[in-house]
Amino acid sequence: MPELNKKMVPQIRFKGFNGAWEESTLGSLGSFKNGMNFGKEAMGHGHPFVNLQNVFGQFEVDNNKLELAESSNVQRREYSLLKGDVLFIRSSVKHEGVGETALITKTLKDTTYSGFIIRFRPEVMMSHDFNRIAYRTTVVRKQILANASRSANTNINQNALKNIALGIPIFEEQTKIGNYIRELDRLIGLYQRKHEKLVTLKKAMLKKMFPQNGATTPEIRFKGFSTPWEEKKLEELIDLGSGRDYKHLSPGNIPVYGTGGYMLSVDQALSFNENAVGIGRKGTIDKPYLLIAPFWTVDTLFYAVPKDENDLNFIFDIFQQVDWKQKDESTGVPSLSKLIINNVDIFSTTPEEQQKIGTYFRQLDELIEQHGTQLTKLKQIKTACLEKMFV
Repeated sequence: MPELNKKMVPQIRFKGFNGAWEESTLGSLGSFKNGMNFGKEAMGHGHPFVNLQNVFGQFEVDNNKLELAESSNVQRREYSLLKGDVLFIRSSVKHEGVGETALITKTLKDTTYSGFIIRFRPEVMMSHDFNRIAYRTTVVRKQILANASRSANTNINQNALKNIALGIPIFEEQTKIGNYIRELDRLIGLYQRKHEKLVTLKKAMLKKMFPQNGATTPEIRFKGFSTPWEEKKLEELIDLGSGRDYKHLSPGNIPVYGTGGYMLSVDQALSFNENAVGIGRKGTIDKPYLLIAPFWTVDTLFYAVPKDENDLNFIFDIFQQVDWKQKDESTGVPSLSKLIINNVDIFSTTPEEQQKIGTYFRQLDELIEQHGTQLTKLKQIKTACLEKMFV
């Protein structure tokens, strides 16, 4: 028993809680019921029901996104959904999807759920927010996937779920944990929405601040600029360099880049002083990115150095708008050539306007990166919490 108690204590805990958690099986905490199957003729009318897409990737069922299916009064009573119910995915084409859960946050009148779902109804007092996340923890997910069976789909049944072991703290600690994870989710959602809005803004502004559909001036310009843009070949703005093998070089502090980004560091550079835009020669050809000197690129990555007074960030913006996949000239691995890149038709403006535009998008990219970094950190914190705050 002492060893069991030691095992049932999480690594991270809120102050004031120090007792061992109680180990229970899901079968001892509540009841299970498989969902009902709907015929094709029943779909599209009738009453709401919860389907797989309402559970996949969700922590709570969104009551506003339910489909309709015909069901009887008896079925709606038998397959009812009450606040606090947890829905498990019973069958999934994706192995990792089986056993995913979503919480019912309020009683859904006249609403049922599909046969691909198992309803778990707690019959002891449990925090809704604790229930919302407990079945997504590492310790529970491992058990679910280990007990799932594979055929055409991956499946799990009620008996397997009933035997899942779950650590349960006292209600007050459940509430603390649930509230904390919910706040993390709120922050993740906030940064996710901000990040998406910035990405959408950038996409829209790239179209509005560069000439489109044969026009010679963009829809939106900075004050003080009014002259038409000039149509040019990309080679008029850049010198395109080829990457080379690096294996003969010694370790150093100069980064080597490939189509996927940074690889390692060496003691020599292909470009010591001139920044550039990297663009894939082979493989990933549609993900250009900035290269800050000094750097070395491998032979699958070209680097485009601005000519004369052309602005690096402006050129990077141009590269991001080209549909490089359409310019793929291979029948196998996607490939670009210097000839193809140099002959791309673009519109360009004066160095002064280039600099204004380039700076605007660089600042926008920095905001996108900051929000993306914060979002990643919050997700990492949540992952760690799901690992260390549960047993």
